[in-house]
Amino acid sequence: MPSPKAKNPNRSGGSPVLGGTGGRCDFMPLTKPLNRPSPQSHLLQRQGSDPTTARLRASESPTRRRGSSSSTGSASGQGLSDEDGIRLNPTFLGVALSSLLAVDLWLSKRMGVCACEDSSWGSVRPLMKLIEISGHGVPWLAGTAYCLYKSDTVAGQEVMLNLLIGLLLDLVLVAMVKGVVRRPRPTYNRMDMFATVSVDRYSFPSGHATRAAMCGRFLLAHLVLAAPLRVLVLLWTGLVGLSRVLLGRHNVTDVMFGFWMGYCQYNLVEMLWLSPQTLLGQLT
Repeated sequence: MPSPKAKNPNRSGGSPVLGGTGGRCDFMPLTKPLNRPSPQSHLLQRQGSDPTTARLRASESPTRRRGSSSSTGSASGQGLSDEDGIRLNPTFLGVALSSLLAVDLWLSKRMGVCACEDSSWGSVRPLMKLIEISGHGVPWLAGTAYCLYKSDTVAGQEVMLNLLIGLLLDLVLVAMVKGVVRRPRPTYNRMDMFATVSVDRYSFPSGHATRAAMCGRFLLAHLVLAAPLRVLVLLWTGLVGLSRVLLGRHNVTDVMFGFWMGYCQYNLVEMLWLSPQTLLGQLT
């Protein structure tokens, strides 16, 4: 009768191996480690007997390559985020210009009290439009050309000739600056101005302000005027610039830059001063 121990060989903690001698079953302990080949041994078998080459190839495993690529990607992403942060960091000049623009728009809108008839000072709008026409280029060009034609003295013709050159120069320079800057006029402006051209839809700089500053300085320098008339010329120059803001035609910075530009234009006219004899000599 077989023994109970022979029926349940698994109790001894081993597994049977077939092919034992003498009908016995030899047991192999489970705790013995298996002799599995390592990845380095496979690489050595593939590459031959050079362990240095195998070690280098093992260091270039896909896992390490993925790790290095992910670290490189994270580093490059960090670099891009730093560049974006630097690019988005506002400079002092940009903040100053933005603040100046905001103040300019706010102050101009507050001062546009004659922009339409329903404004707080709408009753003064006809007077402001009359001052606007007094600084327009067409009356100044027509009046200067008429005075040049009617002048009997050489000195008078010379003064009117250079004033006419200054007015033409003013039109060209203002049109060039407006075409380059292309700043739109205030939204509350009504385009009911007298004798406008396509470039007049832009706001910077104020052509009336440049013309008033240049002509005012020209008249004070080359005409013999009494003290009340000199005060009147200065008052007219300031009122022309002020009317541009009150009517909503321009912003404050447009008028301020226009005054500075007209002041510089007079210096340019003095540099290009021509006499009638010199002009006739150049034409002939």
